[in-house]
Amino acid sequence: MSTASSRMLTLLSLLQTRRDWPGARLADRLGVSPRTVRRDVDRLRELGYRVEATKGPDGGYRLEAGSELPPLLFDDEQAVAVTVALRAAALSSAGIEEAALRALATVRQVMPARLRHRYDAIEFTAAVDERAPVDAAVLEAISAGIHAREELRFDYARVGEEFDSPAEDVTAPRRTQPHHLVATRGRWYLVGWDKEREDWRVYRVDRMRVRSHRGARFAPRTVPGGDPHRFLRARFRGATDADAWPCRATVVVRAPAARVLPFAGDGVVTPIDADSCLFETGAWSWAALAALLARFDAEIDVVEPPELGRAFADLAARASRAAAGVSPVASNRRQADSVDATGAQH
Repeated sequence: MSTASSRMLTLLSLLQTRRDWPGARLADRLGVSPRTVRRDVDRLRELGYRVEATKGPDGGYRLEAGSELPPLLFDDEQAVAVTVALRAAALSSAGIEEAALRALATVRQVMPARLRHRYDAIEFTAAVDERAPVDAAVLEAISAGIHAREELRFDYARVGEEFDSPAEDVTAPRRTQPHHLVATRGRWYLVGWDKEREDWRVYRVDRMRVRSHRGARFAPRTVPGGDPHRFLRARFRGATDADAWPCRATVVVRAPAARVLPFAGDGVVTPIDADSCLFETGAWSWAALAALLARFDAEIDVVEPPELGRAFADLAARASRAAAGVSPVASNRRQADSVDATGAQH
């Protein structure tokens, strides 16, 4: 590649990284004169890039959006991130799987070998419910309503129902103020405020058919707890509070955070060092919480509360009896077998 062409690609990469670039600073970064920068900018314009001149004491340049998507430049980290994101999208249920696969093939084809090796080494599986595909147009309509803060009107099918009839033949549409679109547990959900019920509602997007997102404007609200993901997890548990597990605890797990994270569920994992992490989680009972933590097959230090320590002691006692075969159930069974054997001898 010629020096001029290489410099133009570097210039394009710089213009993509920030809103405005002073001309003198671009010249300094490229090691050329301001006049050369102006010539390179003119070449980019000839290729279809909308590079606008900015006013000011120094003058500068800005890369504007054009009528179509021009070729883009990514650094190594961006390129790997884009391919991983496209791979996840290809495994999603958002109605964009085919487009994501084509985009992934396009990006991977031009990746340098060193980056393809990094990408190919990343293995993961997206947990998606294939029975709940989502129309991309529905996602776009919901997103538009959220962005514009406009009431959403939609038909909603109950479990097991399908939209077999035209929209005008379905019962009166539901109306909600859309606030958050959340992807979790292999499905898409809308978190909205129902004006009639004066309460928050959660809707599965695969059961929605949007009629219009151009309803009345509304002022945004804050979901209980302030975090839509925590709020949604609490609804899955049938709880009314975002942190409503009846038994919650904080422990130190003597294992790397990367080993704990895949099994953390809705818990919070915070790395301490290379060999340990802080884990905050909850369960319906202290015994269940102790058993959940024991599955990591690692040393556990209880930070709080003391109830978890006592649950570990009870769990250890039961495990010890089971290992020795002296649990009440096993003892009663042996006694019954002994009686049966004695009776048989007589």
